[in-house]
Amino acid sequence: MSKVRLSTTSYVVLGMIAMRGPSTPYDLKRAIGRSVGYFWNFPHAQLYSEPKRLEEAGLLELHEEDAGRRRKTYTITEVGDAALRRWLGEPVEEHFELRDVAEIKLFFSELAHPEDVARLAREQAAQHERRIAEYEQMRERFGDVPEVAARMITLELGLGLERAALDFWRSISERADKGELPLPAANAASPGR
Repeated sequence: MSKVRLSTTSYVVLGMIAMRGPSTPYDLKRAIGRSVGYFWNFPHAQLYSEPKRLEEAGLLELHEEDAGRRRKTYTITEVGDAALRRWLGEPVEEHFELRDVAEIKLFFSELAHPEDVARLAREQAAQHERRIAEYEQMRERFGDVPEVAARMITLELGLGLERAALDFWRSISERADKGELPLPAANAASPGR
């Protein structure tokens, strides 16, 4: 096995194949879209290139159909399983990361029109309400399914984060409606500044 640098995406691919069994890149895309894709976003093109890279490193084994669509199905090797299990046992030293464009816009709200800030807050609250409803439906559908129960623990964190975000954006909306948010600074965004 050649020495290859593994990213979080690498481990997501290894983990999904370890849990699901033999998978095509399309299978991975669908499975991730219904699971870790809710809290770990990355370009789906990586799900087509990463398995090949992991196969070349000896972490996955490739099975390609001889005829027809010539689908490529990957399985995890013993080396890949060992790498995944080592990674699972490592401590996580990175700080929780939240990448939210709406939060960036709110940071610069003193440069925006108050009605834009109010609209942003209302739209964000509505998005979080929809996601909470989606998560609660998932919990109802899969909460008692033994094969899925262990993975549903991340749904609890997702619901907690969504509820906290909903409370936050509702409070911003209420403050905006009452005119309690800072007004834009005069000439704060003048050209050339």
